[in-house]
Formats: sequence, structure tokens, C-alpha cells
Amino acid sequence: MSATGGNIDEQVVRGFGDEWTRFDQSALSDAELRAMYDPYFAIFSWDALPHDAAGFDAGCGTGRWARFVAPRVGRILCVDASEDALNVARRNLASSRNAEFVHAPIERMPIADASLDFGYSLGVLHHLPDTAAAIRTCVAKLKPGAPFLIYLYYAFDNRPLWFKAIWRASELIRTTVSRLPHALRYAISQLLAAVVYWPLARLARRLERAGKNVANFPLAYYRDRSFYVMRNDALDRFGTKLEQRFTRAQIERMLRDAGLERIRFSDAAPYWCAVGFRGVS
Repeated sequence: MSATGGNIDEQVVRGFGDEWTRFDQSALSDAELRAMYDPYFAIFSWDALPHDAAGFDAGCGTGRWARFVAPRVGRILCVDASEDALNVARRNLASSRNAEFVHAPIERMPIADASLDFGYSLGVLHHLPDTAAAIRTCVAKLKPGAPFLIYLYYAFDNRPLWFKAIWRASELIRTTVSRLPHALRYAISQLLAAVVYWPLARLARRLERAGKNVANFPLAYYRDRSFYVMRNDALDRFGTKLEQRFTRAQIERMLRDAGLERIRFSDAAPYWCAVGFRGVS
């Protein structure tokens, strides 16, 4: 159950409002933002979109993904439950005249069913009490045949047992830290970025350059990322109270139950990213 009823947790919403205010992405170069964006959208079906397509970004945060999507579509609705996050997105997308901003939780998006040509939600729906219900809400807004792109935290189903054991240990830290006062959560997350994320990520980069396979090396995903991204993601990871993780099979089942067909998963990190098309029946 949520903190206030419905498919939303207000404490999580406030936390992300604070996170995106602190980390508004303005310190990142276009090149690094693009490098983060590309793996998510590598499987997106741009060719399936009509001219001047209209769609939504469910849980837009700072608008960091919409900044790359907006130039390719006719209209993008940036939806977020946090007014603070939307204020950041408005600043970041000030030059995107086709971007519109909607302050609403996903379960109450003021969008007519079967009205949009595409949708996506990246790294958001696993922070809601009922992820499957949120997926159904998103898919309902799409026209038949429209694509929906989603990224949900994975349950390490493609990792060895020792990797999962490390995650379980980190989960004990997260469940403790995420319940602390906000200022303390932030301080601890930044310490973890400095003493855990940065050393392991840079070690992974050195190993890779030495010819080693770092696919299963902890935090290797950050080997080419800036310290800013590590600080941001450490706060996201350890400062968020509500986090769910899913296997690839569980995600596929939720997508199919929501009415998506022709589902395809990315085989590259971050896991799991998938795209499907709303059924025509």
C-alpha cells in the first residue's frame, strides 16, 4: 500500500523532487547525457511512429530523456508527480516548444485512453507500490499498435550467485539509509559514491583497458561515467525507500498482461529495458 492511498508513495515523490533539484543534470555534458540515453532507446521503434507523433514520458524527472526525444516527435507530454521535478524539466526543456508539462501521478494522468502514438517510462515504475497497475495505465493511453518503452530494475537474474550476494548486502544498507532524515540520507549517499562507486568503477575501467572482461564486475556500468552521475545514482539507490526489482520473465508477463505484443528486450545494460506494442484487438 502507498503512504497516502492509491498507487503512489508521497515520501518517494518528495525524495525525487529533492534529488532532481540537487542533480538537475546541468553539470553533465551533452555527450555524457547522450551516452546514457542511447542504451535505453537503442531498441525503440522510431520507424513505427507517424509524422508529428504525440507521446508521453511517464515520470520525466529532469526531462533528460525528453530533451533527445522532443526533436524527433511532434509533441511530448512530460508527466511527473513531483512539482519540483517538473520545474527542473521546464528549465531544461525551455527551448523545446513541443514539450508540455503535466503535474500528476501516473495513475491519474489526464490523458485520454488510446490517444497517443508512443510512450516510455524509464527507471520510474519500480518505485510505485503496484508496478503492474502502472504499466496497465501507461499502455491504456496508447493507440493500438503504438510502442511503449520501459526500463525496470532487474532482479540480477542474469548474474552469478556471488553478484546477487553482494546486492543483498547492499540492500541491507539501503533499507537502513532510506529511512533516515533526508539530510543524512543525502550525506551518506555521497560518501558511498566517493568510497564505493568511484573506486570500483575506475578499477573496472582499468581492468577493461587491460583486456579483462568486466561484465560481472560490481559497478562496472559506471566505468565511463562522471562522478556527478555516480553521486546522483548513489542518492537514487540508497535514498529511495520504495524499490522493487523484477526478472525478465516477470517483466514480460506484466507487459503482456497490460496488452502489449511483439515484446523485445535489450541484451545490453542497463537491465531490463524492453519495448512492446499495444495490441490492436
